[in-house]
Amino acid sequence: MSLDYENDSQLHEKLIEDVLSHYPDKTAKRRKKHLNVAKTGEEVDAEDGKPLSECDVKSNIKSIPGVMTIRGCAYAGSKGVVWGPVKDMVHISHGPVGCGQYSWSQRRNYYIGTTGIDTFVTMQFTSDFQEKDIVFGGDKKLEKVIDEIEALFPLNNGVTIQSECPIGLIGDDIEAVSRKKKKEINKTIVPVRCEGFRGVSQSLGHHIANDAIRDWVFSGEDKHADFETGPYDVNIIGDYNIGGDAWASRILLEEMGLRVVGNWSGDATLAEIERAPKARLNLIHCYRSMNYICRHMEEKYGIAWTEYNFFGPSQIESSLRKIAKYFGPEIEANAEAVIAKYRPLVDAVIDRFRPRLEGKTVMLYVGGLRPRHVITAYEDLGMEIVGTGYEFGHNDDYQRTSHYVKSGTLIYDDVTGYELEKFIEGIRPDLVGSGIKEKYPVQKMGIPFRQMHSWDYSGPYHGYDGFAIFARDMDLAINNPVWGLYDAPWKKKAPAPMAIAAE
Repeated sequence: MSLDYENDSQLHEKLIEDVLSHYPDKTAKRRKKHLNVAKTGEEVDAEDGKPLSECDVKSNIKSIPGVMTIRGCAYAGSKGVVWGPVKDMVHISHGPVGCGQYSWSQRRNYYIGTTGIDTFVTMQFTSDFQEKDIVFGGDKKLEKVIDEIEALFPLNNGVTIQSECPIGLIGDDIEAVSRKKKKEINKTIVPVRCEGFRGVSQSLGHHIANDAIRDWVFSGEDKHADFETGPYDVNIIGDYNIGGDAWASRILLEEMGLRVVGNWSGDATLAEIERAPKARLNLIHCYRSMNYICRHMEEKYGIAWTEYNFFGPSQIESSLRKIAKYFGPEIEANAEAVIAKYRPLVDAVIDRFRPRLEGKTVMLYVGGLRPRHVITAYEDLGMEIVGTGYEFGHNDDYQRTSHYVKSGTLIYDDVTGYELEKFIEGIRPDLVGSGIKEKYPVQKMGIPFRQMHSWDYSGPYHGYDGFAIFARDMDLAINNPVWGLYDAPWKKKAPAPMAIAAE
């Protein structure tokens, strides 16, 4: 249920002007291209016939040195996003200990298995580079690490080597090590050239990780020739099972009669990735991080792919119907039955929380798909999005965002810490949804906050059950009585004197 509202474009344009006025001329000229206000365009939405907003900003270019960017690096995009959640493989952070330590089990990728026996997601493996390794190279050390892993954790099904910055700088041949150890232990070894200095953000790390799947997993022999395919086989691509999201999505797909043969990469196994080309359709949730491998599978194996959005009932219904069209009348009827089954739950959630959240304003700044995908989930609760932006979005991400935002919405790409703080001060939204680095400064400004990278230790947010949790969490954040205690005691008005009964 898309809300009809328009944001204050004049205020937002003035905020951009004020922010840029504090920069040196050269910096202001560069940053101006990344900040804009959405305007009503000429293109029309195919579904509801309404004009789309234009989100015209520069994106996916190098951050300006000296500003406080919130982006990550290529290593974070590969190890932290794409490969890290694959549960039955060991992922080596190849380099100094810091990168592996910092990225250790921070994204809440849920999985089923016995940690340290057949699953390794929440464990950290590092080659712990020292100065002598930089000088003499770390290839032999890497071989020893793989041997130790094989001895200590024999039930692992493979290893990935996640390169940190020094590996690319000193020229270690991790590909040669991978080929050698694969022959020795007869397991999949995947070298990933995701050194942090590559590219402009974690986005290139996603791309590199996708290419590693193509070159080191798909290029080998078919290990699943005896796998029995079916007419309704699908892969979930780009769902990392944060807080159980992938499980919530899988329930709906299986209830409508589809068989999920692979989930990438939350709660995933190497086998699910290897047999992915046998599916009939790839369902891509996080377009930014996984569109590359979907395009490859379409070109090489003829597997169609489509995006879907399971945030909030409006997008869930639309996505279920879109997916069902690929499989014919029987699955379409099943999709309608699933939608009808959960309608009472949706109505109950909206009846309970919409009166408490109606008209509340929200600013978003996240990565991946969330700056657009969660918008209608808020709108289903009567809330209004006044600003949104991507940490590492590309031009096609902002084109897709035009389907979601309203005219006058403040759009910011790779926003600096200074810019985001000033925008929040100027707009004073009722809620900010962003990452852990922004959480505490925003709360100190007296504004409710939800951590929208990993759901602030909650979730799932996908699916109908997830929508109920999402609505509850937004209500808890905004309507928490703590915000009434924000002002200093000496700034509060003295309470009116109470009448005292005569004795």
